[in-house]
Amino acid sequence: MHFIEVILPLSLAKTFTYRVSEAEFHFIKKGMRVAVPFGKSKIYTALVLDVHENAPTLYEAKEIHQILDEKPIATEIQIKHWLWVANYYMCGIGDVYRGAFPSGLLLESETIISHKPDVVVNDSELSDDEFLIYEALQHQSSLKVQEIASILNKKNILPVLQKLIARDIIFLDEEIKETYKPKLVRYVKLHSKYESDNGLAELLEVLKSANKQKEIVLTYFQLNASERKPITVKKLTEVSNVTAAVVKALIEKEIFEEYYLQHDRVTFSGEISDKELQLSKAQENAFLAIKDSFLEKEVCLLHGVTSSGKTEIYIKLIEEYLHTDKQVLYLLPEIALTTQLVSRLRLHFGDKVAVFHSKYSNNERVEVWRQTLENSPKAQIVIGARSALFLPFNELGLLIVDEEHEQTFKQTDPAPRYHARDAAIVLANFHKAKVLLGSATPSIETYFNTQNDKYGLVTLSERYKNVRLPEVLLVDLKDKHFRKKMTGHFSDLLIEEIAESLSLGEQVILFQNRRGYSPIIECMTCGHVPHCQQCDVSLTYHKHKNQLRCHYCGYSIAKPTNCHSCSSIDLTTKGFGTEQIEQELASLFPKAKTSRMDQDTTRGKFGFEKIIDTFKNREIDILVGTQMLAKGLDFDNVGLVGIMNADNMLHHPDFRAFERSFQMMTQVAGRAGRSEKQGKVVIQTYNPNHNTIQQVTNHNYMGMYKEQLYDRQIYRYPPYFRIIKLTLKHKDFDKLKEGAMWLYQVLSQNLGMPVLGPEEPAISRIRNEYIRTILVKIPQEHHLGNTKKTIQKMLNSFEAVAQYRAIKVVINVDFY
Repeated sequence: MHFIEVILPLSLAKTFTYRVSEAEFHFIKKGMRVAVPFGKSKIYTALVLDVHENAPTLYEAKEIHQILDEKPIATEIQIKHWLWVANYYMCGIGDVYRGAFPSGLLLESETIISHKPDVVVNDSELSDDEFLIYEALQHQSSLKVQEIASILNKKNILPVLQKLIARDIIFLDEEIKETYKPKLVRYVKLHSKYESDNGLAELLEVLKSANKQKEIVLTYFQLNASERKPITVKKLTEVSNVTAAVVKALIEKEIFEEYYLQHDRVTFSGEISDKELQLSKAQENAFLAIKDSFLEKEVCLLHGVTSSGKTEIYIKLIEEYLHTDKQVLYLLPEIALTTQLVSRLRLHFGDKVAVFHSKYSNNERVEVWRQTLENSPKAQIVIGARSALFLPFNELGLLIVDEEHEQTFKQTDPAPRYHARDAAIVLANFHKAKVLLGSATPSIETYFNTQNDKYGLVTLSERYKNVRLPEVLLVDLKDKHFRKKMTGHFSDLLIEEIAESLSLGEQVILFQNRRGYSPIIECMTCGHVPHCQQCDVSLTYHKHKNQLRCHYCGYSIAKPTNCHSCSSIDLTTKGFGTEQIEQELASLFPKAKTSRMDQDTTRGKFGFEKIIDTFKNREIDILVGTQMLAKGLDFDNVGLVGIMNADNMLHHPDFRAFERSFQMMTQVAGRAGRSEKQGKVVIQTYNPNHNTIQQVTNHNYMGMYKEQLYDRQIYRYPPYFRIIKLTLKHKDFDKLKEGAMWLYQVLSQNLGMPVLGPEEPAISRIRNEYIRTILVKIPQEHHLGNTKKTIQKMLNSFEAVAQYRAIKVVINVDFY
């Protein structure tokens, strides 16, 4: 008996055993995909983990359906890394597999319904619905479930199908479909009979009355002479300005022949610059220091102030690793950044750069996957957001994690809830590769590791070309309101500075970390605020769509004309978002071109690129945006950055609020004055003497680091303690309360460490589910793995209690 061990793309923690024949047993290798039956009638794409001869004890092993690959499509190191992610972040290995694979490589089963040919059916016995299905199957050999649903115009058609199956009139058949299709491009060439010299004369004779066709043939000859490469139909129609129908006519006349070639979807067509990259003295020193650090340590942190030219150092390092034929992975926190960086890297490395993130289509991602697996020259450098970590690298030499402090590196939902920076360091360890972390405001954990001699540290304290750090001006909003010096949400100082920057032809960035027009609409008569029906949050008003939306579940209603509670028409908005700032700017600076960048304006594959490019080409004077702007974007003409309200970040109920605010404000401030002239930053706040705001003003990272560490030690937070957060959700409030209490008591009795909870979070209901959270704080001296095993055991016993089985428990390790 021969067996294989497989992972299924379902949220399951264990692997499954299937039976194979001897020939298959010798053919199958680890990392191949096989189609396997699972459950009653479903077929899934499973990944082979192991080949062995041990029969499973608890169940009868089923046979596999078919083998889908000729050679492995995932590497051994990759699978080892997945197992680590599943183990460390306490989730099913199936979750990791599903999250890692492009869905184009995970085949889906489509249920096919066919009728049994030799069954005699009495029409009068069938109900109307059954007769419709039976009749449709007389005309067509098989139908899909969706097609039957549309024939009957019903959603729930399974009962009808069940009756027909029971009477043995129809049967179900599962069929698997491969969703990836290679991109084929249509080319034309001259028919072989016209290739001789006599042929040309003959050809012109044939076409003498058809002017348009003659024009196309002449264009074809011109292109053929000038380009000396195959000619696509698209190019031919563009150059000669005729429709594709004319080309079709020529193909039918047998003057042209058409043929297809397979193309990559993402190709690079620009020029590579010949200029050698010149590092400044400070950059050169940092570059050499990083190389020295790599001799002793696996991980190095490059702590360089904003605009100190970290990217140039990365490019130099990448060059060195490419000479040794190693692959390089470059992780970025935000898709918006990849667009800007790809163009910079392609100037140096041309076609060696591949990009992988979720805004690309399935087929494009499958192509990058295959290129990485084959170590193709097109994927020597892979740039991507956190998911690029799961690509099948063969020869990984260097990982760069840029802006390593960013919270977007942490995946929140769905599982695996991994942190890309930490997972990258483990992956590098498996590959014996080096990791370079880069940031102007490193996270406290990372900096703590450099102080404990775990990571190397290289500091770059001057900006490129010695440009001075921006000057920070604080505006006290209490005082300005009191003196009536505010226009809307703008203080007189900010308005003056914007006017001055615009008159000098410089651009302005304004930062407000809230999208929409305003977060609250309140009735002035009775104080009623419209809330979401399914979540415990007020609805945000979006003016350009004239609706109120919930930012958690997407529920929306039209803007009310009167109060839902007392019917008064006296409604007012409280608070402000990017839309409102944009509107106020239009009245304050009617001549300036303004635009905004937030989740509402950057939908679609090229949403980011359009806004970033128009801003870079100076077609926009003032850009208003949310935290997307705070990342490492590089604009050389920004003279002023305004932070509209620094307080809503500081007062977030989160132990990292001060650290995050410092990072966010410093990063936004760093967008100013990146060329010769010193930039300015205006921070509006009700709290100008707050420590964190003072630290931003003085560019004092060490001050912030020491103060935060002191607090963290007292209150038992990372880096001194590890935290595991358990989130429990259920639609029934009382049942959830009881279940959470049960779990809390079991945990606190069995773990000799602080367990906090069960707590209602600030937003205690989302999508009609109530939420409770429990925090487990693990001290450094406790063994992490054993603690997790203990917690897992208790969760298993929690699930075994019948009345709590319906409560969803989400485990989030290192949730920060």
